[in-house]
Amino acid sequence: MTKVIALPMCSAKAPQANIEYLKNQLAKLVIEEPTLVCLPETWLAFCDNAQQSWEYAQHNEALLGELSALCQQHNIWLAAGTIAIPSQNDKYLAASYLFNSSGEIVARYNKIHLFDADVSDKTKQYRESERTESGQDVVVVDSPFGRIGLSVCYDLRFPGLFQMMRAQGAELFLVPSAFTCATGKAHWQPLLQARAIENQCYVVAAAQVGCHENGRETYGHSLIVSPWGEVLIDSGASLEPISQQLDSAFLDSIRQKMPVADHNRFKSEFL
Repeated sequence: MTKVIALPMCSAKAPQANIEYLKNQLAKLVIEEPTLVCLPETWLAFCDNAQQSWEYAQHNEALLGELSALCQQHNIWLAAGTIAIPSQNDKYLAASYLFNSSGEIVARYNKIHLFDADVSDKTKQYRESERTESGQDVVVVDSPFGRIGLSVCYDLRFPGLFQMMRAQGAELFLVPSAFTCATGKAHWQPLLQARAIENQCYVVAAAQVGCHENGRETYGHSLIVSPWGEVLIDSGASLEPISQQLDSAFLDSIRQKMPVADHNRFKSEFL
């Protein structure tokens, strides 16, 4: 058996403060089996604005070594939410890194769908594309936890991405997120369940939660969802980690009994 842990966070602005928080949380874990720890979107720095994120991005790659060392120290795989990494034209990429227990980077996914939306909260307007460069590549990678498909937050609303990852053999979707309270209450859980049901995959969604230093509020409710669409565990508004053992035999049974991937008559040329 293998285990996944979703670690909710209410991230601060300063990267080092969030790294220290992560270190403290990892020190509390008891690792007795292959374990994947999943962090939320923007876990490293929940900034005041896009300019501040861009400024941090100039130095963030230097912090990857600390994450590598933590993986080795605790014998864990780590899905490191998103980290702002410099790109072109004064923009940055929202990069989601996956480390193995040897501290090696085995995959990196750059967030494809950027959150440009008007929302009925204190922030009112989000324009992620102003300083964030969209990623281009679908990323699916082998691991002890099955084939992992990487996504981030707003990607959740685009089922075509998840269908492409399923076509590439995905068995587990990771969805690190920082959903707003307004959109979270309306859509967060049903979207996660839909992606799990449609593709017969486990879904692990580590989420930001609470009121942040910059005044923003995030919805929380980190979830682990089964390939049948059951919510196996929900963190609610808590910062306590949640965990679940993954049952590959259960996943295989669902796919054998109802082979929806084979039945799909609307596959595009990309699937």
